[in-house]
Amino acid sequence: MTISTVNSYAVTSSTTSTTSTDDERTTVDSDEFLLLMVEQLQNQDPTNPTDTSEYISQMVDYASYQTQADISDQLTTITDTLSGFMSSQGLGYLGQTVEAVGNTTSLQDGEAQWSYSLDSDAESVTVSILDEDGNTVHSTSGETEAGSHSFEWDGLTSEGDQLADGGQYTIQVEAVDDEGNDVSGYTTVIADVSAVDSSGDEAVLGIGDASVLLENVLAVRATQ
Repeated sequence: MTISTVNSYAVTSSTTSTTSTDDERTTVDSDEFLLLMVEQLQNQDPTNPTDTSEYISQMVDYASYQTQADISDQLTTITDTLSGFMSSQGLGYLGQTVEAVGNTTSLQDGEAQWSYSLDSDAESVTVSILDEDGNTVHSTSGETEAGSHSFEWDGLTSEGDQLADGGQYTIQVEAVDDEGNDVSGYTTVIADVSAVDSSGDEAVLGIGDASVLLENVLAVRATQ
């Protein structure tokens, strides 16, 4: 069987939301603060009135605190908005190493990385690398156990020739069990994001000369 995965992967997730209600409110707004200040003035000790300088200082401190709190809330809103925009447009992935469902990537810095996943154990696995014209440039045996397996290619052809960086290369995985039946699975590409195209209906991440859909990204990996 040839495991061929081209931007087709669905992840089902569920979220649980909870709400909470504060038992007590521990803050006052500006109107309540002013009322408290008026009460303080009306009920002060006539023989020991509130110092004017201290009163003005309290008002200034509160005004400064309120301004800082408002600015902090606005900055939080702006940050959240920018974060959501960058995430939805894929801008936050620039320069990051991502793993995405797919089978085509580029040779970058003399290396191309994929992974393939088998739904069950296989008797034999053949991993082939194809160039843009569909010609097999490299072929080798792969791991046969069920689960995910990493595959790295150094750009060497089966004849030992070193291919230059760039271009698009596609992984093809053929897996069969001990009865000759196909073993199903899927492939992913692992590469650095060098560009983002959000001009269409769906954001596309550029990985060298190849590309993947933003929605097909499974994970962001730490830079080696």
